[in-house]
Amino acid sequence: MTTGAHTMADAAAMRRALELATRGPSRGVNPRVGCVILSRAGDVIAEGWHRGAGTAHAEVDALSKLAPGAAEGATAVVTLEPCNHTGRTGPCALALIEAGIARVVYAVSDPGDHSAGGAQRLRDAGIEVDGGVLADEAGAMLEDWLFAARHRRPRVIVKWASSLDGRAAAADGTSQWITGPAARADVHRRRAAADAIAVGTGTVLADDPALTARDPGGQFYDVQPVPVVFGRREVPADASITRHPHAPMFFTGTDLAADLEQLQRRGIRSLFIEGGPTLASAFVAAGLVDELLVYVAPALLGGPRLALGDLGITSIDGAKRFTFTDIERLGDDVLLVAHPASGLDTLRYSGNATERN
Repeated sequence: MTTGAHTMADAAAMRRALELATRGPSRGVNPRVGCVILSRAGDVIAEGWHRGAGTAHAEVDALSKLAPGAAEGATAVVTLEPCNHTGRTGPCALALIEAGIARVVYAVSDPGDHSAGGAQRLRDAGIEVDGGVLADEAGAMLEDWLFAARHRRPRVIVKWASSLDGRAAAADGTSQWITGPAARADVHRRRAAADAIAVGTGTVLADDPALTARDPGGQFYDVQPVPVVFGRREVPADASITRHPHAPMFFTGTDLAADLEQLQRRGIRSLFIEGGPTLASAFVAAGLVDELLVYVAPALLGGPRLALGDLGITSIDGAKRFTFTDIERLGDDVLLVAHPASGLDTLRYSGNATERN
C-alpha cells in the first residue's frame, strides 16, 4: 500500500541519498541514483549509489553492504522509483523484496515503459511504499535525464547573440565580439553544463570553433560538452574540433528528430545549439527547441546577417510563441531566457523512455 505519509527521518535519509547520487556520473544513459537503508529503529545501516551503466544500481549497491538477513524489516530510501526490468542488471524491486525490505520511500517515479512499475511490484509483495518525498529536489537533479527518458531525445537549448536589431554579424560576416565578457562567460558556463554542443558545418568552415567550455581565465572546465556537427559538407581534417577532448559526432541533419534520438541513445541528455543561424532556424522550425538563450547587445548593425533565417512562417497566426522565464543583465548586455509557450515542462512530459542498463 501507499500511505502518502513520510517522517522527518525519511526526509533526512532522502537528502543523504541525493548527496550520494551526485557521486555517480552526471552523463550517460543511466540516471544518478542514491539509496539509504534504515533499520527498524531508523538508523542508517547501509548506503549506495549507481556508478554507471552495467554496474549495480543504488539499491543493490546498498544491500550488498549488509550481511544476509540484515535488511529484514528495514526501510529503503531511494531517489528514483526502484526499477522493474532486467537489463544488464536485474530488477531492483525484486532485489528489495528478496532482501526482506519492509518499506520503500522514493522521490521521483521512473518514467520508463519497461523500467517503471517497481512501486506496484513492491506493493503487490506487501511492502509499504511512499513516493514523492523531496520530489522537487530529486526532479531538479534528474531534470535532463527525465526529459531525455520521456522524450527519447535530449533537451535542446538554442543560443544566439545578436544586436538590438537582430543581427548576428556585421555585413562583412564579422561577429566577434557582439556581446561583452560577462555574456561570453555566461555562455561558457552553460556550455559546460550541457552534455553536448552543436554547430552546423557552415559554422565549422567559417569560424573553425573549438566548441570547448572555458572559464573567464581561459582554462578548460573540468567537464566538457561533446562536440556535435550537423550538415553534409566535409569538415577539414585539421579543424579545431578534431582536437577537442571528446571525439566529435557527425550527423547529416536531414532528419533532426532521428538525429536527436541517436544522441539520446548515446547518453546525451542535453544539447546546446551554438550556431549558426541555419542550424538554429532548422531546430526552431522543426519545433525541437525547449529553451532559447538570446544574448542582446546594445548595438545596431543592420545588413543581412540575421540571427535566424526562414522558419516557413507566412502569417502572424503561424508565429512560434515563447514565454520569457528570465531576463538577466550581464554587463552591458541582456540575456533573455524563453521557453515554448505551450507550457511544456520537464517533469510533466509523457512518452516512452530508454531502459536503464
